[in-house]
Amino acid sequence: MDQILIIDDDDALCELVTEYLEPLGFEIESVHRGDLGAERALAGSHSIVVLDVMLPGMNGFEVLRRIRAESKVPVLMLTARGDDVDRIVGLEIGADDYLPKPFNPRELVARIRAILRRAKSDEADDDAAGKALHVGDVQLDLGTRVVRRGGEIVELTAVEFDLLQKLLRASGRIITREELSKDVLGRSTSPFDRSIDMHISNLRRKLGHQIGDVERIKTVRGVGYIYAQLGALTGK
Repeated sequence: MDQILIIDDDDALCELVTEYLEPLGFEIESVHRGDLGAERALAGSHSIVVLDVMLPGMNGFEVLRRIRAESKVPVLMLTARGDDVDRIVGLEIGADDYLPKPFNPRELVARIRAILRRAKSDEADDDAAGKALHVGDVQLDLGTRVVRRGGEIVELTAVEFDLLQKLLRASGRIITREELSKDVLGRSTSPFDRSIDMHISNLRRKLGHQIGDVERIKTVRGVGYIYAQLGALTGK
C-alpha cells in the first residue's frame, strides 16, 4: 500500500483528502506543522509527500529544502491558484510537480498516481541494470540512476533524471514540451504551465549551460527543447 504524507495546516482539507484517498488504497499520514513534517518525511517510508507552501513552524519551501538535502522522495507541492512565484520557487528547489488550490480531488489523485507510476517504473526496470547513456560530458547510469558530468556526480531529482534521459536519447533532435510533459510528468501541458520549463532550467543550472561553445539544452521557441548532439549516444 502506498503511504502518503500530507503536510498541511488545514485540518478540514486533510480530513477530506484522507476520506477520498483511503478508499482508493492509499495509507495517509497528516502533519500540520512544517518542522514536524520535515522530520516525518525524512524518518518515514512514504511513497510521496504532498506539501503545502504556507505552514506554521517552517514554510513549505524550507521543508522542501530540508527534504531534498537528504532524500529523493517525490514531492507534490500545493500552491495558491495564480501564484506563479510559489510554483517556480517550488520547482527550482526540487518539487516533482505542483497543484494549485483549491483543487478537484480527482486531479490530486491523477497527479499522485502519475508520480508514483513513474517512480515504480524506475524501480522495476531491471533490464536497465548496468546500462548507461553517454552524450558528450554526461553519463547517465540507468540501473543506479546516477548522473555524472565529467566524472563528477550531479544530484538530480527523479523528474530531472527522467527528463534528462528523454533529452539524451533524443540528442540532436527536438522534443516538444507536450511530449516531455506527457512522458515525464504523466499529463498534458497547458498554456500557462511552466513545470517542464523550470525542470529544464534546473538541469541547465546543474549540468552547465554550455559545453565549450555549444549550448547544452537549446530552447526552440514555441515548440520544445533540443539537447546538443555531442558524439554518438552509447550504452553499456
